[in-house]
Amino acid sequence: MREKKQTSTFSKVTKLVVWTMLILTIGSVVLTAVMSVM
Repeated sequence: MREKKQTSTFSKVTKLVVWTMLILTIGSVVLTAVMSVM
């Protein structure tokens, strides 16, 4: 039971990190596009 909880927490953290990376990448791309347009 304990191991399962740890795994779920780990997967949650991994998902959070992946989403943060995705948002950061998209944000930087959008920022670059806006800067090039301006």
